[in-house]
Order: sequence, then C-alpha cells, then structure tokens
Amino acid sequence: MHDELVDHLTRSTPLSRGEALRVIQDVLAYFDETTEEFVRRRHRELQGQGLVNTAIFERIEADLKYRAVAPPELSLRQLRRIVYG
Repeated sequence: MHDELVDHLTRSTPLSRGEALRVIQDVLAYFDETTEEFVRRRHRELQGQGLVNTAIFERIEADLKYRAVAPPELSLRQLRRIVYG
C-alpha cells in the first residue's frame, strides 16, 4: 500500500521503510476524520488549552477552511456515475 510514497520517503529522508510506512498511515488516519469528528476533537483540544467557546469556535471555523476532510462514502453506482456521467 502506497509503495511509491514509501519509496519516495525512504529516498528523501533518513526514515527506514517501516518508519515511512508508519508515518504515512498516521497522516492518512489524521486526515480520515469526518468534519464532525474534527470539530469535536479540536473543541476538546482547544478547551484543554483554556480557550473559551467564543474563541474556540472562531478558531475551528478558520481551521475548517484549510482542512482536508474524508470524502463521503460512495456506492459503486455513484462511482460509475462519476466516470460515465
């Protein structure tokens, strides 16, 4: 899985193959969050830093503009429609 990316990371960094694979899996898991999961997690994190809700929600709103979120699950029919119209 992701062999090309693992190869690239092992060539361009001091990471071993196993370390590169683990980093890739961690990054993919991080970006696999749904919007709802991201909002809940960020709220907890920012609350833990002592921020109040007004500041927290403003920060989350700004963060979401640059956040890659997991796409919705697509059925085989939906995938076919994307390809064939």
